[in-house]
Amino acid sequence: MAERNRRTVRDLRRGNRARVLQRLYFDGPLSRQELGPATGLSSGSISNVVTELDAEGLLEEAGVVDSDGGRPRTLLRVAPAGGLLIGIDIGETRIRVELFDLALTELARTERLLAQHGYDVSRIVGHVRSGVADVLRDAGADPRRLLGIGIGVPGIIERDAPEGAVGDVGSVVHGQTIDWSAVPFEQLLRSAVRVPPEVPFFIDNGAKTLGQAEMWFGGGRGAGASAIALIGSGVGACVNHGDLLDEDRSSMALEWGHTTVQLRGRRCRCGSIGCLEAYAGAEAMRERWREAGGPLAADADDEMALAALLAAAYPGPGGEPDPLAVSLLDETAECLGAALADLINLFLPERILLGGWAGLLIGPHLLPDIRRYAQEYALRHAAARTTIEMGRLGPDAVTVGAATLPLADFLARGGSRPAPEPRTSVPAPGFRTAADAVRKREHPQTASDATG
Repeated sequence: MAERNRRTVRDLRRGNRARVLQRLYFDGPLSRQELGPATGLSSGSISNVVTELDAEGLLEEAGVVDSDGGRPRTLLRVAPAGGLLIGIDIGETRIRVELFDLALTELARTERLLAQHGYDVSRIVGHVRSGVADVLRDAGADPRRLLGIGIGVPGIIERDAPEGAVGDVGSVVHGQTIDWSAVPFEQLLRSAVRVPPEVPFFIDNGAKTLGQAEMWFGGGRGAGASAIALIGSGVGACVNHGDLLDEDRSSMALEWGHTTVQLRGRRCRCGSIGCLEAYAGAEAMRERWREAGGPLAADADDEMALAALLAAAYPGPGGEPDPLAVSLLDETAECLGAALADLINLFLPERILLGGWAGLLIGPHLLPDIRRYAQEYALRHAAARTTIEMGRLGPDAVTVGAATLPLADFLARGGSRPAPEPRTSVPAPGFRTAADAVRKREHPQTASDATG
């Protein structure tokens, strides 16, 4: 057993590369002299690693700084051109696909609206397929430079094959509110998306990708424990523990929207009653506003309805607030505050951040009331340790967070790229038929050649 657990020279080399890359990525630019104490590596190891990474195009110089009486020191950083990343947000109303460099600078983007067709699996796969092709084409990018594709989706992600499955199906999605039951999403995407076979896919809950983005670049950075709430058409959350470079750091997606805030309350789209999502999700707020008699066009989608609700409650100078709209939003604030109090009592976070497109709309108006209700419902000592703020990364946070999934893997592997792996196809007749149909509609000649 001890022999099996011994680290090889290759493992040590990869670990050293990872420590240098991660430290430069999160704290750079740094000089070689600063990298030593920052990573705990010897000057010889730093020199070897920097030479390797520079030769592979993963590092670049970022200026010089004066030293105390010595020669100026050259600063190093991770080279933005060292690779490409794709982040995809499969949201409730649209799919957003973005192409980034290693510095997560956006190179291209595209969006697909979902309001008309919803979450039909074959259509979602088709949108992802065409979206990836579009951003690569628009940026003139070589797909062989892709380090991975990260995807944030609603629901629970299962990474082990379901019982009875044959071969490697990858990540499976269980999304009760979107009628996805054990969808082999990664397998479907691998079959449909035209990228080199070695390009990995990383699929995770959208709230978790939002949380990782905020932890890396936004309001969660530096917090020992944080909770990030995603409020869109639906509601979710994630909890992070540990700093960026802690080996034992953890991040956990929560089906927070389906915790109960009202006994015998409104029916939630998950089928249960009294869920937070049935009160605080944008879809639920639209329906509640309609039921209350709010002036709302019959074809208004969630975004239009929420904007109308906020305009009625906060009409601006000289306007008269609609009491029904004010009351509805106050109830929403109380439900959110009570549910945040549960997060405070259970996880003792230092910071809570509100994000998601709907959260960004309602937060500036409701944040003081949400804080007040959270204080009323939470334990006093726990609540006194927690701040509740708005997320800092805006509506692209899920997409950026999705791109951090392959980026985190790339950094942890010391900048090495995965080799192609043979994959065994898995019998999944219904989904396979759907994916094949998408390919035939978009590329009839290619599909015919592949099957003929």
